[in-house]
Amino acid sequence: MTRSAQASPRTTGGRWLGWAVFVVGALYAAVSAYWAAGGTAGLDTLGGALAEMARARDPQLIAIVWLTVVLKLVGAVLGLALVQRWGRRLPRWLLLTASWGATVVLVLYGGVLVVAQLLIAVGVVPRAASFDPVAFYWHLFVWDPWFLLWGVLLGVATVRFIRHRRQDPRRHWANQG
Repeated sequence: MTRSAQASPRTTGGRWLGWAVFVVGALYAAVSAYWAAGGTAGLDTLGGALAEMARARDPQLIAIVWLTVVLKLVGAVLGLALVQRWGRRLPRWLLLTASWGATVVLVLYGGVLVVAQLLIAVGVVPRAASFDPVAFYWHLFVWDPWFLLWGVLLGVATVRFIRHRRQDPRRHWANQG
């Protein structure tokens, strides 16, 4: 049977979402792994005590960063699990609980931070005495929107997974969960 006969256009058309979730998460994990392994480029974008602890190779911080690498990779793989055949090996309830949980955490974390930083940037909220413009603008325009984007992509992929299962459970690969 050909590839086009095996999968409906509905299920294959959304695979880019799963891959987008994977790429965004894997890139984020790669940056963290670089810093955990001792890389120093870009540490100034973290700011304050966090950057100082990373430069000092604080063992607790390094352990936490390695843990975040693992969590980011799990979050990245969730996107693929929603759109790849091997994802059907996971119980549906587990996949949906994990993807919705990660979506909420990523969107809330990134969204709250972006909104708070925007309020500071436009002067609604005063800047702290220890304001670090390099770290602040990196967080405002790169790190925290990255979390938000990742969460939105994962949420859309999860909604698409649910909708396609409801529309045609016989043709969607995940109907065995």
